[in-house]
Amino acid sequence: MSTPSFDQLLEAGCHFGHLKRKWNPAMAPYIFMERNGIHIIDLYKTSAKLEEAANALKSIVKSGKKVLFVATKKQAKQVVADKAQAVNMPYVIERWPGGMLTNFPTIRKAVKKMTSIDKMSKDGTFDNLSKREKLQITRQRAKLEKTLGSIADLNRLPSALFVVDVLKERIAVAEANRLGIPVFGIVDTNSNPDDIDFVIPANDDASKSIELILDTVCSAMSEGLEERKAEKVDTQAAGEGAEAAPAPKRERRRVSRAKADEVPVAEATAEAEVAPEAAAE
Repeated sequence: MSTPSFDQLLEAGCHFGHLKRKWNPAMAPYIFMERNGIHIIDLYKTSAKLEEAANALKSIVKSGKKVLFVATKKQAKQVVADKAQAVNMPYVIERWPGGMLTNFPTIRKAVKKMTSIDKMSKDGTFDNLSKREKLQITRQRAKLEKTLGSIADLNRLPSALFVVDVLKERIAVAEANRLGIPVFGIVDTNSNPDDIDFVIPANDDASKSIELILDTVCSAMSEGLEERKAEKVDTQAAGEGAEAAPAPKRERRRVSRAKADEVPVAEATAEAEVAPEAAAE
């Protein structure tokens, strides 16, 4: 995993904050200076925090857990969708459905409804419906796909949340905090970093800035997935090797003793068979 250099962060515009009058005082430790009424973010701190977040996400993914990406702002939607799909992670880029985490079973029911509609279209049930019913169900399916299609494979609560613009996605952050789910976030100078477990201080409005940070994070997650695969292969190989290995010495001794014990039993049986014949003579 390679962390972006200072120049790369600068070129992407990660250092541009919001107007001074819109700032959140809690972001003071991450602000380098003010220029022309705009706060400038300290990119050395951005680099350090980005590396820390990337390593933490790598370990989460390596352990086989899911990270949910959240970004409903226009300039981040497509970037987040592409990057999340590349690492096979769930994401929300449309409106955040309230209670998605705190009322997760209800969300799962909606996803199951989408699956049942798909099943209807495959088994022929859909063909027996009237034209009006078909239209209603198709529209319902499209609506569910738009809001929940990207989390269809999320069978349990995610182990972490990655949020672009924590101020805009404050409902998602609040739900994650309530459930104790760690939150990773790109935090601008107008946001509150106190509710975020892994703060990445950077410009959350420029698409180049968002893309650079997501590139770093997702490449670390990709490495974690690869390491997990490699470990699985090694475990399977070790298991097959153990099956093919000869029996331990202790087991061999037991087998040889059992055979030795069988010999006197066989001789005694033979003597018992001969004894009646001798008595008859």
